[in-house]
Parts: sequence; structure tokens; C-alpha cells
Amino acid sequence: MSEEMTAVLEQLHGRLQHARDYLRLDEKRAELAALEQAFTEPGFWDDQTRAQQLSKQAADLRSDITDYDSALVLYEDAYAAYELAALEDDESFAEEAARNVEELQTALDSIELASWFDGEYDHGDAIVSINPGQGGLEAQDWAGMLFRMYLRYAQRRGWSVEVLDAPAGEVIGIDHATFIVSGRNAYGMLRAEQGTHRLVRISPTDEKKRRQTTFAGVEVLPVLPEDIELNINPADLRIDVYRSSGPGGQSVNTTDSAVRITHEPTGLVVTCQNEKSQLQNREAAMKILRARLYELEEAKRQAEIAELRGVRTEASWGNQIRNYVLYPYQLVKDVRTGTERGNVASVLEDGDLDAFIIAFHRWRVGNGERNGV
Repeated sequence: MSEEMTAVLEQLHGRLQHARDYLRLDEKRAELAALEQAFTEPGFWDDQTRAQQLSKQAADLRSDITDYDSALVLYEDAYAAYELAALEDDESFAEEAARNVEELQTALDSIELASWFDGEYDHGDAIVSINPGQGGLEAQDWAGMLFRMYLRYAQRRGWSVEVLDAPAGEVIGIDHATFIVSGRNAYGMLRAEQGTHRLVRISPTDEKKRRQTTFAGVEVLPVLPEDIELNINPADLRIDVYRSSGPGGQSVNTTDSAVRITHEPTGLVVTCQNEKSQLQNREAAMKILRARLYELEEAKRQAEIAELRGVRTEASWGNQIRNYVLYPYQLVKDVRTGTERGNVASVLEDGDLDAFIIAFHRWRVGNGERNGV
């Protein structure tokens, strides 16, 4: 085996050992075994709320264990293939080893990334909101492009998405969008997207085909567990119902099923219209309102809003976290980390965001920032 191959395998083996330590795999295997035993006990499923919480806990433990075991198999396969390539001077074994090494590096990146999520809600679901910024109708179109990008990204990661509100814009795009992304580490991953996104392109609505710069703001909040207590006085809420607009269930445009909730002491306004009934829309809107009120309470106690959302800035020039340039050249560049991709279509159309998100969290941890942006 060459010195270069040996160095690569030693580096990967070191990363595996480090992953085993911080994942506390022996403890997690024991904890999972105890949970699986509890699932078989009489009456366990009588308390559905507790049963669902423990089932999710078991699924997370099982995922951590499976991820590590799969990475270990990749390492062993790569080691064996490198040895065979050296012994038999067979190029096919060398190619197989290279593929295993590439897959292992990706797997270890994912495992290490999860270890950086030490916030209280990082491993849970996320509420994502997109709002057009400066740029008029162009900004509404840009908000729609971002909306589709995040839907595709969630699909790539195997997450589920529940769209709560995404009314169409005046002419193109969307007026705004709010949706819940459910999946492992969804909030931890997606809080990297919090901030202003800038698009540069030839305007599709300008007859003179001039270059246009537009902005949209992305907000990411955690979905709070039901046992988080918030004192919301029903008297402080103004609840309006109205007729839904845009695509939706069968009752859209025929009944007053859309819901708007205004929390009068703070002025927070939340809308939801994509569920089939007024009751469902109200429940979804309350979930978002709880998250935003919790955020405000955290800001009051800690004198900073960065823990859950980062500093709120206007969606305009100078505040962007990422630039998407379609003209006069093609490039997506993250302002914070310097990460670049020349294949803009893979990002906007295919939702290939992992490189940006992983780079952000590596940058965040490298700068000593934990539990926030």
C-alpha cells in the first residue's frame, strides 16, 4: 500500500474514532435497548404523547448508530480494496477504494455536522418563512424561486414539508410563504439559511432586458414541543377568518377557512390558509405564533435574539448572506463562508445546498459560536 493511501486511511480512521467518542455509541446502544424493551411492556402505548416522544427518541438513537456502523463498513471496504489493489495491481480495486473513500468522507461530514447541533431544538423540526424584500414584483418571483429551492432541498434529505401559507404574488411568484419542515436535524440545518438572499439576473418582466437585483428574507424558527409553557391570554388574540386564495383543498375559494391571528400586545400577525378546515388552519397558525412569542421571550431574557433567529435585518442591499448571480456570469456565493458554486441550476432547481449549509456550520463552530447564528 502506498504512503498516500496509508495517510488517507489513517486520517479517516482517526475521524471514525473521534466520531465514536463524541457520539457515545456504547451509551446509545444501551439506551436504545432499554427503550425497545419498554415498547413491549403492557400499557406503554396507552399514553400516546409519551409513546410518540420515546419512539422519536429511539429513532434518533437508531439513526446515529446506523450512520456510524455504515461509515465503519465503508472504511473496512476501502481498506480491503486498497490492499487488493496493491497486491494484485488491479485498477478496478483502486477505483472501488476511491469510491468508498469518497462516500466515507461524505458520511463523516454528515456525522460531524450533527455533532455541532447542541442547541435545545436543533434536532427537531423547523418553521421556515420567506418574504420578498426590495425589488417589487421581481422580489415576489425571487421568493417563489427560493420556496421551490427549499422544497427540493427537503425532498433531497428525505424530510417532509407542510405548506401552511403560500399565496400567489400580484403577477408572478408568491406574496410570502410559511411552511414546516419535519425531519432529523431540520432546524439545526436550516438555521444556516436565516437572513437575506440576493439575486442578480436579467429581469423576466422588463421589456428592455435590463439587469435587476432583488432580495428576499428567510426566517427559520424551531417547532416547539407541546410541553413548552407559554402564557398566551386568549383575550390578547384577534382571530379573523377569510376566504382562501390560490391552490389548496376542495374548499378553497368557497368557504372562509383561512385564518389570521393577531397578537395585539406584540403586533405579531400569523396567517394560515393551506389546511382543509378553519380549525386546522387555526391550530397551524397557533403553532407559528407560539414559536415567535417564545423567540421574543428569549430575546427579553438574554438581551439578544441571535439564539433562535440571528439579528433581524432588512431584506435589502448590504445585508445579504448569499448572492445568486445569473448574469453576466453564473455563480452562487455565500458571503459568510466564501463557499461558491458555478452550477446555479443545481442549487436553485435541484436544491443542492449541503455544501453551503455544512460550510456555514463549520465556520460558525470555528468562530466559537454555539447555539446561534
